[in-house]
Amino acid sequence: MKKKPDQVVYDSEKKQYDAKLKEYSTNVGAPAISTDDVTTWKNANINKVNHQFKTRFETIRASYEAMMEQYEYNNLIYSAKFSFEPVIGETYYLYESKNGDVFLSLIAPQECNFEYLGTFVLNTDKMWVKKDEK
Repeated sequence: MKKKPDQVVYDSEKKQYDAKLKEYSTNVGAPAISTDDVTTWKNANINKVNHQFKTRFETIRASYEAMMEQYEYNNLIYSAKFSFEPVIGETYYLYESKNGDVFLSLIAPQECNFEYLGTFVLNTDKMWVKKDEK
């Protein structure tokens, strides 16, 4: 079978000329079909998206670490010894005695000589919140 010239649009499987069926120009003088180079655009946006994911991950990790710290403090305080019912919003002090027992007290650290572990307040959700030392 004789090959047709390049400018002739012929489908050898269907054995017909199909230039009129194409979605693009088939004329030799038609503009060339080329794809845009989007590499720069992709790289710039990949960096932006990766930065957003990293920032979100760091935020979630910091939130998780804060929650775990609060969980550990609440676990420690609720397993500590105390013989009073704590009042919501009041300040309490956590200590460790010389024999290793952890206990909650109303006495401030400057008024006693036990190992001071932290200052806490009971919130309305019955969750202990550590107060910042200033």
